[in-house]
Amino acid sequence: MSSLPQGDPDQEKPALPEDNGARDWDPRNYPATYLLLAINIGIFLWMKHSGVSATSPTPEDLLRFGAGSTPLEVLNQEWYRLVTAMFVHVGILHLAGNMWCLWNLGLLGEPLLGTFGLLATYVLTGAAGNLLSAGWDVFESLWYHRPLESFGVLAGASGAVFGISGLLIVLLSNRRLRAPWSELREMRRAVIIFAFLNLVIGAATMLPLSQMFPQINKFIPLDTVRIDNSAHLGGFGFGLLLGPGLVPQMTSGRVLYLARQRLVFGSAAFVLVLFGYWISNLR
Repeated sequence: MSSLPQGDPDQEKPALPEDNGARDWDPRNYPATYLLLAINIGIFLWMKHSGVSATSPTPEDLLRFGAGSTPLEVLNQEWYRLVTAMFVHVGILHLAGNMWCLWNLGLLGEPLLGTFGLLATYVLTGAAGNLLSAGWDVFESLWYHRPLESFGVLAGASGAVFGISGLLIVLLSNRRLRAPWSELREMRRAVIIFAFLNLVIGAATMLPLSQMFPQINKFIPLDTVRIDNSAHLGGFGFGLLLGPGLVPQMTSGRVLYLARQRLVFGSAAFVLVLFGYWISNLR
C-alpha cells in the first residue's frame, strides 16, 4: 500500500507512520519492504538448499548465485551483477544484519516514497554503490598496475541500505511532513548515527581482523570476501543526491508526484549507465 499524497497538495501532506506505542508491522502496508526482505531471505535459503554453507560460503558459491566481481563485470561485461549482488549475502549473520537495517529503514521510508519509490531507491542506490566499487577497483588497478583479476567478490544489500538512509536524511529535512519538527529531527539524527556507525564498522574491517580474531571467519570469511566501504559510500552518496529531486514533489498531487518520481529515478538510471560505460572503456 502506497502512502503518497492524493488530491489537493495544499490539503494533504505525506505522513510518517504514527507512533501510538504499537508499531505498524502489517506487511500489507509495506509491500516493498517485505518483498525485498522475502527476496533476500529466499535467495539465501535457495543457496543453503543448494549445498552452500550458511556461515562461510566460498567466493565461487557466491559468484554462482550472482555476487559482484569487478573482473566479471568489466572484462566479461556481466553488468547484471551490479543488481544481483545486492541480494546475495556472505552467511547468515551478514544477511541478518542487513535485513534488520532494511526492515527498520523500510518501515520509515516506504510511507514517504511509496512502493515503487522504495523499490527503485533500493535497486538504484545499491547498483550505484556496486558500480562505484567497480570503478574504484579499475582505478586502483590502473594506478598500482594491479591485475583486475586479483580483486575479490562483493555481495550484500548494505549499499542499498546506505542509499535508503541517505535519501531519508534528505526527506526528513522537509518541514512540511505531517509530523512535529522535533520528531523529524530525532528520526533524522537516528538515521545519521546509523549511517556513521556502519561506515566506521566498515572501515574497521579494513584492518587484518581475520588474522587478529580468527574465530570471525567461522561466521564471515573476511579473509576471502571483502567488506567494501566504497560500495557503502557510493550507495549513501547516491541516496543523498536523489533526495533533493524528490523533496519538492512530496507535497504535490499523487499523479504529478509519481510522474516526477519516475523522472528522477529514470534520470538516475541513465547516469549510472553512462558511468558504467565510462568505466568499461577505461582499460
